[in-house]
Amino acid sequence: MLNIKKIDEAKERIKDVVVDTPISYAPLLSKVSECEVYLKKENLQVTGAFKIRGAYNKIASLSDAQRACGVVAASAGNHAQGVALSASKFDIKAVIIMPESTPLTKVNGVKHYGAEVILAGANYDEAYAYALKYAEKHKLTFVHPFEDEEVIAGQGTLALDILSTCKDLDAIIVPVGGGGLISGMACAIKATNPNIKVIGVSALGAPALKNSYDLKRAVDTTSVRTIADGIAVRDTSEITLAYMLDSVDEFISVDEEEIASAILFLLEKQKLVVEGAGSVGVAALLHNKLPHLKNKKVAVVLSGGNMDVTLLSVIIEKGLLKSGRKMKLTVTLVDKPGSLMRFTEILKELNANIVHISYDRTEVSLDYGDANVTVHMETKGEEHQREIRTILKADGYLRD
Repeated sequence: MLNIKKIDEAKERIKDVVVDTPISYAPLLSKVSECEVYLKKENLQVTGAFKIRGAYNKIASLSDAQRACGVVAASAGNHAQGVALSASKFDIKAVIIMPESTPLTKVNGVKHYGAEVILAGANYDEAYAYALKYAEKHKLTFVHPFEDEEVIAGQGTLALDILSTCKDLDAIIVPVGGGGLISGMACAIKATNPNIKVIGVSALGAPALKNSYDLKRAVDTTSVRTIADGIAVRDTSEITLAYMLDSVDEFISVDEEEIASAILFLLEKQKLVVEGAGSVGVAALLHNKLPHLKNKKVAVVLSGGNMDVTLLSVIIEKGLLKSGRKMKLTVTLVDKPGSLMRFTEILKELNANIVHISYDRTEVSLDYGDANVTVHMETKGEEHQREIRTILKADGYLRD
């Protein structure tokens, strides 16, 4: 079994490679959640995520003969980059098997460190099965992302960094996918101060480990679907489940909307790019999933920042629409000179800034001589949008 001695050894082993990332007070999040919140910014870690800790500790622990064979790993991206960088430090071969849906930024990140990338499978578990066969066929050393004592010990060093910097904590909130991070951290936390609560947060769309924790036995799921691709694990690890049942005090889930709002909150209010997996702890606080932490001192792990920019752009756009800062309207105009100009003059007087406009006279439901105009506008909140709708209705542009 893992113990604090192994985690201390791992901390010494990785000290020249891993950054002790900042942990800082988050005033606005503290106000919203009514507790004293500190953010551990592993999104600023080497490779953009905590995974370098466990990957480097594992590879550094291998024998010379094992390293000479090269290594292979299966990962949705962050463990992959950790293994790739660690392998490059020892100048050994690394092959990474990644799900076919892995964001391009993570694929390119792995290639940047000199590893070979093979895309296989619809999710992590299918990529994992492929990687095991590949390792056996090519005689490579397999580096598991969470079912490995040295990997878990490396991840546990994150807790030591938090505890050395942030004193008198009541709770630490940790993202959970396969369970390696929270297993290592919980071991270190409980050995150092058993009064600190360890709280895990997973994505609702990847429920296997949460269900297993609740039932106290391993159960798997048939599929996963979440924007938090870094914690999109389909099957439960009996190894990490055992650690969690022993040392984790609470385990909750957040849904996709909550994750997306946390990503946007961190971007806008904290000036931090944090991927879905790294945002789940903040999502839990933002959406009052942990009311018993009121007036407590809490650390939240932002586990990674390797965000797919295409997904980020969608989250930003939807967030602006939901918060009343963008608005989309379609009106029907008489298709003659001046109609569009009069409509846009009204919007100008209402201080609505048009960012996109389209004009369609061919929609089959239209009467001949009419045209549909769709406008995308920047607005100043829900009250401003209500004013726009009221005026447009009064002028006959909108119907009830």
